[in-house]
Amino acid sequence: MIGRDLTENYAGRLPEGTSVGSGERLVVIPKGMARAAKADIPDA
Repeated sequence: MIGRDLTENYAGRLPEGTSVGSGERLVVIPKGMARAAKADIPDA
């Protein structure tokens, strides 16, 4: 995943019941990159 690691910035602002595990990072992906990748991501 390519994006900015903002785990520390968002740690105290996550919705209730949401957490980032010890081996995980919260990564913010730029909108343009997400749009460009959409064709390669299957719909759920």
